[in-house]
Amino acid sequence: MTEVGRVAVRDPDSLLPGGFWAAVAVWVERPQVANKRLCGVRLEARRSACLPRVEHSGPRQSSGPEPEERAPAGCGPKEGPGHGQCFPEGGPGPRPGAVPEQGPQENQGRRQQGEDQREAAKAPLLSGAPGQPGKAGAGEGDFPATDLDSVWDDFSRSLASGNREMLAFFTRSGAESQLEAQHELDVILRTVIPKMNTHFCVPRREIVVQDVLNGTVIFLPLEEDSEGNLKVKTSNVYQIQLSQSEGEWFISVLIFCPERWHSDGIVYPKPTWLGEELLARLARWCVESRQSGFKSTLSLISIMKYSRVHQALKEKYKDIAKVWPEVTDPEKFVHEDVALAAYLLILWEEERAARGETARQCFVDLGCGNGLLVHILSREGHPGRGIDVRRRKVWDMYGPETHLEESAITPNDKTLFPDVDWLIGNHSDELTPWIPVIAARSSYSCRFFVLPCCFFDFVGKYQRRQSKKTQYRGYLDFITEVGSTCGFHVEEDCLRIPSTKRVCLIGKSRTYPPAGEDSVDERRTRYINSRRGGPVSPPGWVPAPRPPGAAAGGADGPKGHGALDAGAGHAPEAPAEGLWLAGFRPREKAKRVRNCAALPRDFIGRVVLQVANLLLGGKQSNVTSSQSRSATAWSRGGSLSLAEVAGELDRETLQKLKRECGGLQTLLRNSSQVFQVVNGRVRIRDWREERPRKEKEPEAKRRQFSETFKTRICWFFAHHPDGCVLPSDRCPFAHGPGELRPATTKKNKQPL
Repeated sequence: MTEVGRVAVRDPDSLLPGGFWAAVAVWVERPQVANKRLCGVRLEARRSACLPRVEHSGPRQSSGPEPEERAPAGCGPKEGPGHGQCFPEGGPGPRPGAVPEQGPQENQGRRQQGEDQREAAKAPLLSGAPGQPGKAGAGEGDFPATDLDSVWDDFSRSLASGNREMLAFFTRSGAESQLEAQHELDVILRTVIPKMNTHFCVPRREIVVQDVLNGTVIFLPLEEDSEGNLKVKTSNVYQIQLSQSEGEWFISVLIFCPERWHSDGIVYPKPTWLGEELLARLARWCVESRQSGFKSTLSLISIMKYSRVHQALKEKYKDIAKVWPEVTDPEKFVHEDVALAAYLLILWEEERAARGETARQCFVDLGCGNGLLVHILSREGHPGRGIDVRRRKVWDMYGPETHLEESAITPNDKTLFPDVDWLIGNHSDELTPWIPVIAARSSYSCRFFVLPCCFFDFVGKYQRRQSKKTQYRGYLDFITEVGSTCGFHVEEDCLRIPSTKRVCLIGKSRTYPPAGEDSVDERRTRYINSRRGGPVSPPGWVPAPRPPGAAAGGADGPKGHGALDAGAGHAPEAPAEGLWLAGFRPREKAKRVRNCAALPRDFIGRVVLQVANLLLGGKQSNVTSSQSRSATAWSRGGSLSLAEVAGELDRETLQKLKRECGGLQTLLRNSSQVFQVVNGRVRIRDWREERPRKEKEPEAKRRQFSETFKTRICWFFAHHPDGCVLPSDRCPFAHGPGELRPATTKKNKQPL
C-alpha cells in the first residue's frame, strides 16, 4: 500500500475525532460536494460486522510494537511479526482511542467512548429512510436489492483464507495480526451515481467499511462475476485514516495496490486528486461547524432517476440560452428551470407509481415569470399553464402549445383551481404564503410546491420574530406553519439549482379527512386574520360556502397570476365580497424604475454640477479652452457627508430624489465619472488614482470598454475649473466634439 497524501489538522476547538467522522459522512453520503462530476449516491444497506480471525500455522512472533516499520509500495506490506493486539501501533501515530494497556475500569470507559464515537459516525447515514434501518433508496427500482450479508461474508472468508495483504490494509498492521479483542465495524453498501454526461459512465457500487476505534474508513469497489454475483475488486481500493502523533492530528489517504488503480476521471479520480483535493476538503470539514439546519439535496426523490432526466433535459433545452431575449442571465435561469423541471417530473412520476395512476398531473404555475418551467413541463406531457402579472418577451418563443397568461391574482373566492392537481410557486414573491391556502381551498386533492425566495407575509414584508434563526430559516418555518395550518403534511427538500435560495416546501397529502374541511377552513381563516392583525373569528364561526363554479380563472382578465403588492402602510379596511384578507392591492403591471435613471437629464446634470461646486468650494468654470487649464494645479476639492450635501439642496430637489430608491446617494453613485461615494461621504474622483486597465481582462470587459470609448463628453473638460486631469489620449471620454465617436447599439437576439 502507498500513502498518496497526508495533512496535519489544527483542532483548537477539540472537535476531533468526532469532526473526522462528520467529514467522512459528507464524503460517504454527498460525494458530489467534493467531486463535481458526481450526481450523488444511493445508500442501499448497512450492517455491523467484525473482521475474521486468522488461523496461525506456527508460533506467534514477538508482539512488541514497531512504529517505525512502514509498508512498502505495492500490493501490501511484507509479512512480518504480528503485534498480538487489537489496535497495533504501526503507522504514522496512534489512532483515536488507541491507548496503552489499562485496567478494567479504564477499558470499560474506553469501550463506552468507542460506542459513542460509533453512534456519532452512524447517525448521519441513511437518515433519508426513516423507519427502515439498514436500508435507503427503497423503491427506486434502478437496481435489485443486494444481500449485503452474502457479499461481506464472502469477502470475510477470503480475508481469513489467505488474503493477508488486504487484511493488513484493514488492521494497519502485519499480516498475521491476531484480533484477540475484535470490535465492531460499520459496513455500508452504496451506489455512486455520476452525472450522465457520457455514454460510457455508469453507476458504480461499492462497500464502505468504517472502523471507528481504529480511525479508518475503507472503500471497496464491487464488480459482477460471470454469474451476475457481486464481489469485491482488488483494484481502486483506498483508505482514509485519522491518526495522532505527539498531540497533533493527521489525516492520510492510502491506496491498496497503486499499480492496479484505474482512473476513469469521474467515479474514480486520479490518486493525486485523492491525496490533494479530497484530503484538503476533509481536513477543512473536520474542524468546521456544519449545523446548517437544512436537509441534504434531493432527499425526497431518486437521485438515479434525477441524474438521467436532468441530463436529458439539459441536452434538449440548452439552445434556449443562445437566443434568450430577456436582460436576465440565461445561464442562471435556464439551468435553474431545467433542474427544477427535472425534480418535479421525478416527484410526479413517483407519486403516480405510489397512487397506481397513469394520467400525468396537471398544474398551474402562479407567478411563472419567464415561463420556461411551464414550457418544459408542458413539452414533457404535463398539461398546465402559467400566470404572471407581466408578460415577458421570451413568451413569444415557446409557441401556442405553452399556455401563458398575463393577469393579476387577488386571493379570494374567485381565484381557485378545483380541477388542478398541483399549484407551483417558483420564486412567487408576495404570493408565496397564499399558495398553500389557495391549494387547500381549491379542492381536497390539490397539492402545492413552493420555492420561497423574497420574504413576504400575507400582507406586507415578513417580519422576523426569532433572532436565534436566520431570516431565511425563519421564513421557511413560517411557510411550513402556513401549510400545516391549512391541513397539509409539509415536506422540505433542497434542490440543486444555481441559487442561494434553493429549499422547497411540498404539500402532497392532508392531515384530515374530507369530512373535516369546514373545521379546518375555520382554522385557516383565524390564522390568516391573526397574521394581519384583523379580527379573529369567534369560536364556532364557519365561513360561507364558496360558489361551486369557482374556478381556474383570475378575478380580472384572462385568468390570473400571483403577485400581491402588499400595502404595509395601509390601515385595515372592510374586506370586499369574497376577499380573504383586506389591506393589499395586486402588483402593478408595469414595473416602475426607481434607480434615478428615469429622471430628466437636465435635472440630473443640474444636481451633479451643484454638488461638484459645493465640493470645489464654490468655484465655477468659465474657461472654454483646454489650453488655458493646467493639470499640475488641478483641484480635487474637499469631501462632504451625504447629510451635508442634502442640506444645501432645495426642498423641491430633495422631494424629487426621495421618490427614488436610494435618493441622493443613488444619483451620485450613478455619476461615477464625477464622484466617489465611500462610507457616506462624497468627493470628486481623481482619475490619476484609477488603476490602469489590465491587458488580460476578460474579453467581455475589454469589448465593453472599447464600445464606450470616447462616446461621451468628458465632464471635467466641460465643467471643472482646471479641466481634465488626464491628457486627451489617456482619458476615456471625449475632450471636445471633435473626439466624439458614435455609440454602438446592441442588436437584440432574434427568437427562434
